[in-house]
Amino acid sequence: MSSTAPRHTALDALHRSLGATMTDFAGWDMPLRYGSERDEHNAVRTRAGLFDLSHMGEITVTGPEAAQFLNYALVGDIAAVKVGRARYTMICAADGGILDDLIVYRLAEDEYMIVANASNAQNVVNELSSLGEEFEVEVRDDRDHYALIAVQGPESPGILKSLTDAGIDGLKYYAGLPGTVAGVPALIARTGYTGEDGFELFVKPEHAVELWQALTKAGEGVGLVPCGLSCRDTLRLEAGMPLYGHELSLSLTPFDAGLGRVVKFEKEGDFVGREALTEAAARAQANPPRVLVGLVAEGRRVPRAGYAVVAGGEVIGEVTSGAPSPTLGKPIAMAYVDAAHAAPGTPGVGVDIRGSHEPYEVVALPFYKRQK
Repeated sequence: MSSTAPRHTALDALHRSLGATMTDFAGWDMPLRYGSERDEHNAVRTRAGLFDLSHMGEITVTGPEAAQFLNYALVGDIAAVKVGRARYTMICAADGGILDDLIVYRLAEDEYMIVANASNAQNVVNELSSLGEEFEVEVRDDRDHYALIAVQGPESPGILKSLTDAGIDGLKYYAGLPGTVAGVPALIARTGYTGEDGFELFVKPEHAVELWQALTKAGEGVGLVPCGLSCRDTLRLEAGMPLYGHELSLSLTPFDAGLGRVVKFEKEGDFVGREALTEAAARAQANPPRVLVGLVAEGRRVPRAGYAVVAGGEVIGEVTSGAPSPTLGKPIAMAYVDAAHAAPGTPGVGVDIRGSHEPYEVVALPFYKRQK
């Protein structure tokens, strides 16, 4: 057991003043929920929600060889990302195992910001710092220099537009631009982890409270509510988005996770894990690994990570994430199952919940897709 006290975000006192239930998450004291997680979830789906994501790990890479370095360190073609755009990618070990999944923003020709998961941020900093010694780059751990606030949901563009003159109408999904929001300098990114339209605002920690309060006031008339990590998890689960430690891990390659598309073999030069990933790609083609599928309960019992997926008395897979779905009104799960049982509608599939085989329907992911 670590005796290290959890870290606090710049919004910690504000969360407590709002009556948040706090929880230790990846070494941070974070709001789990403020009231009903179902109400918070539904607010994001139908109106808007406000999240503190300051636990995420920001790492800045600068220098004349920044693009070349990131093409070597990560599996994506980062050199091809245009200034102002972002890319979902992964950092893998030499054996092809996933160290973390990341979003990389190209802020300038020779400047990138990488956003890592809180639980892996230190590992990613260490790995990039070590790999960067061979390149003309600076790898900077900027976790203490940013607070991150997200506003997500169909009302989020209107809320943000009332506070900024930045051109967010023309801002594409997975793009970012510098601007001011309620007078606060920010990197405004059209990204999120909810399956809804929305924005993530990277600001200095000393501006976080001011920005949160301005967004809260601007969203009063359209039903914006503060949201915790609990509903963030059910939102991303409905949207079929993977979570490190659940759908992704060091023991899986991107091909095992059904995310081989993020590996860009066609880019120039070598990259960490290229050889192992080439083999993993060939293996996946010849002998399909377990497939990540959606499962929808016929009953009311909620499946949890680690529960066995069964068919005909045999274990055919394992649940990676499960929760009640407020949008579907039923328990749902993501699970890796044998390819023979992965087709939507495959009969006879169940989840072993404490010795009882509960029937589940196999469905394609995502469970929920917003109407554009």
